[in-house]
Amino acid sequence: MAEKLKYNKTALKAQRDAKSKYEKFLPILQLKKMQLQIVIRQMEPIIEEKRRKLQETTDRIRPWSRFLTDPAVDINDFLVIREVVTETDNIAGVDVPEFKKVVFEEVDYSLFATPSWLDTVVSALRMLVSIREELRVLLRKEELIRDELRTTTQRTNLFEKKLIPELKENIRKIRIFLGDEETAAVGRAKLAKAKIQQSEASR
Repeated sequence: MAEKLKYNKTALKAQRDAKSKYEKFLPILQLKKMQLQIVIRQMEPIIEEKRRKLQETTDRIRPWSRFLTDPAVDINDFLVIREVVTETDNIAGVDVPEFKKVVFEEVDYSLFATPSWLDTVVSALRMLVSIREELRVLLRKEELIRDELRTTTQRTNLFEKKLIPELKENIRKIRIFLGDEETAAVGRAKLAKAKIQQSEASR
């Protein structure tokens, strides 16, 4: 429940201080919102390019799919991910992941006991997995930035469209009330003075 507005000088100062604080913070929020929007616009073509590259790589290695069922070797053994290496970056106050590389589990194998095509296929498939993981990290980064943009936009709207206008209206009401009170006090003082003067004159 909202606190009832008080009509006195202390309340007027509190409302003015709050308005000043919000008006000072609003440009910072607006700037952050703009920065986040720019980053998202910059990311969109990068994500699209990564999707295209993933599809191209998939299409390029599709002819080798017949090798993947070769009983002489289990290709999945060579595609086990040990770690997806990322670093944390900060964009407009948001911690986001930046893709670095995929580290695969190393598999010892005999060059003589495995098919000649193995190195080529493993290299291509590892590239495919790396692109897929990079895209996954990019999408996570975009999600975090979009979440922050949504929160920042909500705060900006709250300050701009609700809190600051409400405070301005409260200040206006209190000033009118205090002005009316001052006028009434002056009127009462004049009336009292007139009565005193009338009383003294009638003696």
